[in-house]
Amino acid sequence: MLTLATTNPGEPEIFASLQGEGPSSGRPSIFVRLSRCNLACRWCDTAYTWRFTGDNRPHRDEVAFERSDNQLTLDEGEVAALILAHNEDRLVITGGEPLLQGPALAKLVAQLKQARPGLHVEIETNGTVAPHAALDAAADQYNVSPKLAHSGNPAELALLPERLEAWAKDPRAWFKFVVASPADISEIADLQNRYGIAGDHLFVMPEGTSSSVLRERSRWLAEEALAQGWRFTDRLHIHLYGDTRGT
Repeated sequence: MLTLATTNPGEPEIFASLQGEGPSSGRPSIFVRLSRCNLACRWCDTAYTWRFTGDNRPHRDEVAFERSDNQLTLDEGEVAALILAHNEDRLVITGGEPLLQGPALAKLVAQLKQARPGLHVEIETNGTVAPHAALDAAADQYNVSPKLAHSGNPAELALLPERLEAWAKDPRAWFKFVVASPADISEIADLQNRYGIAGDHLFVMPEGTSSSVLRERSRWLAEEALAQGWRFTDRLHIHLYGDTRGT
């Protein structure tokens, strides 16, 4: 069984769109958003996947969501059928933290690849959870987004050395760091040096949920990326659709 986020009560968040971030930006993709997360970012734009009523972990909006309206459980076959109703050849599994549901995801991906050979599967993760062995064998790409100090997560929870070392050695892993201020640059550079993250696999992305904020931060962040030899990524879906579910 898989626990998914919803677009509306009772409707799983499975949709086709353009990938908005990272190395696959602009590619037509099918998205499935899972619920639950082991971290709590103050600026998280999908807090409805984890900040349910009774969860007092800090968030800048301080909004609590009703679990029954924002979470849905389906078996792997049902989820596979909803995904296969779309024609795109790329699947993005996002969250929440998808790797918390590794065994069920392994079953889902096995069904999907049997039904649609050649399907490219990319998994978005905060980098703290090791992938289930069967899922790892079927994954084509990992978009790893370690959380910096400004996220509000303690480093001992968000930046696990053994996991960062493993991701840095995996050629399928692309790192994406969310940047809110110039002060974040030195933290990223330190992590790159400590774990040997390749510059051509390291993206920096402005934090923001509006085009105006993203553009303002992009001006100086693009210059930092150029100076450091990193790659820059915008948030294309925000510019196209705004900060909305199912996009």
